[in-house]
Amino acid sequence: MMEEHIPFNKFLGVKVAGLGEGFVRLEIPFRDELVGDPMRPALHGGVISTLADTAGGMAIWAGLSDPRARVSTIDLRIDYLRPGRLATLVAEANVVRIGNRVGVADVRLFHPDASSDTVATGKGVYNVKIVKPRPEASQR
Repeated sequence: MMEEHIPFNKFLGVKVAGLGEGFVRLEIPFRDELVGDPMRPALHGGVISTLADTAGGMAIWAGLSDPRARVSTIDLRIDYLRPGRLATLVAEANVVRIGNRVGVADVRLFHPDASSDTVATGKGVYNVKIVKPRPEASQR
């Protein structure tokens, strides 16, 4: 669903590379349109923050017991530690805590060929809404 049904993720080319309870690994393969600083050259900071936000929200969603739940961003903090190279970018996100209405996730972004060189870190806070099924028309 995350790759094909969210148009912005599809446009960026976000791919799910790993998924577990409260964990996700996402990747964006490099393409020229993702460059933010052609003089350096480096990935656009918006690409980095988008991948962090998407990974954090998906980790929260993956930590919920109801797949119909909805997750939306309340707050996002990104610390850019080094320029993103013109290469595939990876984000790994882990749930810190999920409460009744709010979830928190930590995210780390890096390139797969230099996984110890962190490009950015993030912390996302997400609203969690459990969707209740609608009553059938015959039950009215």
